[in-house]
Amino acid sequence: MRTAVTGGAGFIGSTLVDRLRKDGHQVLVIDDLSRGRVDNLDAALATADVDLEVLDIRDDKIGPLFETFAPEVVFHLAAQIDVRHSVADPINDADANILGTVKIGSAAIAAQARKIVFMSSGGSIYGSPEHLPVSEHAPVNPLSPYACSKISAENYLNCFRQLHGLDCSHIAPANVYGPRQDPHGEAGVVAIFAREMLSGGNTFLFGDGGNTRDYVFVEDVVTALIAASGTAGSGQRFNIGTGVETSDRELHALLAHATGVAAEPTWMPARLGDVRRSALDAALARTELGWTPLTSLSEGIARTVDFFRKLDTASSDTATSSDTAPSSDTAPSTLV
Repeated sequence: MRTAVTGGAGFIGSTLVDRLRKDGHQVLVIDDLSRGRVDNLDAALATADVDLEVLDIRDDKIGPLFETFAPEVVFHLAAQIDVRHSVADPINDADANILGTVKIGSAAIAAQARKIVFMSSGGSIYGSPEHLPVSEHAPVNPLSPYACSKISAENYLNCFRQLHGLDCSHIAPANVYGPRQDPHGEAGVVAIFAREMLSGGNTFLFGDGGNTRDYVFVEDVVTALIAASGTAGSGQRFNIGTGVETSDRELHALLAHATGVAAEPTWMPARLGDVRRSALDAALARTELGWTPLTSLSEGIARTVDFFRKLDTASSDTATSSDTAPSSDTAPSTLV
């Protein structure tokens, strides 16, 4: 199958690309590399089955690119993902997430793609629901421009489905974590804790540390994306989570155990606007897609910590080699 993955050089996107390639699919990756990294795709790009086009999804070249490649399924993951940035600059957020989705949807229609699988946001679109875990039947209650943009994108794609016959499904994950996650973003708390603990840095907990989130491993999310690429789930949103709440304090303790570091957090005042509790009911995904999370939080954290530990070791080895190598104007530089 010919597939296109927008945002395919990112944390979740590159993991999806690896799975698609291993399953024997042809993959076109579209990423402007504002957040994604080419080295996430090193193994994939070394094969004949994956190509990378460095391009913004809003660029006019998207249409001709899709017509030439002719994807059967488009996995649309590219987005402006910073909630705080969306509050500070809602126009840019809407431009990237709403108009960008319209651009991708229009290009998919012109290229006669069969389906778009869209990455929505289970962690933001429901706001602060009264009952947990929250199901897709709960009313959406966006508390940020980012959440508004995700709901709008869903609506546009559903509209295109009815007008033009372009099928779609929406994957709304909880808090995704795992190898390759950006430890410098606001949402990657598992990666942030892992890197800080491994490097001897500071970790921070806010308020009383009792805020809860539903953590779902990246490979389980990728499985859901692929399951939604078939004929099931037409026009539907699927919550993808474990249904289990983990507090900030509990997460910190799990990371401290996995890293082997007796790290005490620095306590900070509660942040205005933080959602107190969050967890998703994934019963619809189990029924319609046959999906269920397979990775426990302890296992997923161990694999994530192992990834960053190896990354730090490789970085240290590279730095040591560079320090001892003779100076040369033509010596290659290494980005870490």
